[in-house]
Amino acid sequence: MQNIFTAADILLPDFTVTDAAKWSVIACDQFTGDPSYWENAAALVGDAPSTLSLILPEVYLEDADVEERICAIRTNMEQYLENGVLRTYEDAMIYVERMQGNGVLRAGVIGKIDLEAYDYNKGSVSPVRATEATVLERIPPRMRVREKAELELPHIMILIDDPQDTAIGSCTAAKNNMQKLYSTELMSGGGSVDGYLMGEAEQAAFQSALSALLEREENRELQFAMGDGNHSLATAKACYEAMKQANPGVDLSDHPARYALVEIVNLHSDALQFEAIHRIIENTDTAKLIDVLTQELALSETESEQPVTVVQNGTRRTLYIHKPSSNLAVGSLQNVLDAFLAENAGKIDYIHGEETVERLAAKDGSIGFLLPDLHKSLLFPSVQKDGVLPRKTFSMGHAEDKRYYMECRRIR
Repeated sequence: MQNIFTAADILLPDFTVTDAAKWSVIACDQFTGDPSYWENAAALVGDAPSTLSLILPEVYLEDADVEERICAIRTNMEQYLENGVLRTYEDAMIYVERMQGNGVLRAGVIGKIDLEAYDYNKGSVSPVRATEATVLERIPPRMRVREKAELELPHIMILIDDPQDTAIGSCTAAKNNMQKLYSTELMSGGGSVDGYLMGEAEQAAFQSALSALLEREENRELQFAMGDGNHSLATAKACYEAMKQANPGVDLSDHPARYALVEIVNLHSDALQFEAIHRIIENTDTAKLIDVLTQELALSETESEQPVTVVQNGTRRTLYIHKPSSNLAVGSLQNVLDAFLAENAGKIDYIHGEETVERLAAKDGSIGFLLPDLHKSLLFPSVQKDGVLPRKTFSMGHAEDKRYYMECRRIR
């Protein structure tokens, strides 16, 4: 199991000649409803070398010129490689310290994950798993970007369950012995980031601590859980599986496409704040829905471990689930909502703020459900028990705190 996450040949610019603040841009799946964010990023970058030239912001996925954008990305990758913009750090791991915009530090380690150990399908028992349901329709458009690309850039964050911070903490303690590769402010409120090249001793200490963590009895089956970027990792997996299918009998065990560059982050980092995503149902028979929920979930005012606060017509009422179908209240509730909406009128939406739920639930034919924040200690056990969590179970930080692109890796 210790070979699932390993060192990689990592490519970075020479930041004595490349502006790191212009090189690094936010994950492509952020601000998908805000083209102005990406227009501003392009204005900030100008003609400077930048990861913006190597990615497709997903706000443009449905645009008429998407194929031209993908072709330009491939050309830019080839030019960056040919013109020496990128240099290679062989068998490298990079220790990263990201200072978020709120002033809280998030530490991580960059390396490659073995896609043979990852399965995003529901019911998977692989060591690396999705935490929420993977939307399969989102994979093919992303495959068009990756399948002929020379490089990959990670915005993927994978979680380890390390309450004592033994693994990444070993890097934090040794960072003064490492070579600093970059230190920069991040554009548009992203905070700042420092990256350190881990030496052989630091890599060995980290891998030893990680192996000891993963060999614990309670972690033996599920070892790595997706935090951010699951659809990007699923795309890498789909491309690799397509390559295997197209090359029967060919040994691809050492092919670079078998792996994906990721950042490992500790679930218990103070920087990771899990916030509940609430539900609002509109244009429905609210009385009938409450009757169905009460019957199916055995809702009552008697306390249990799965509370749900019902919001309607300006009032709140906390009820408790006594006939759960999931390890989490959100899962038990979602199962019944899905079944109800399959047979009855109504529209569901997923809301971050309680005030928004209250405002929408004041309308006729509307009802809201406020859910408890997901406690970190429940994430791994819930994924292991339920397979994957219901869609929109939790939000992990604000958009500006998502990973910014920095490192690259060859995949062809």
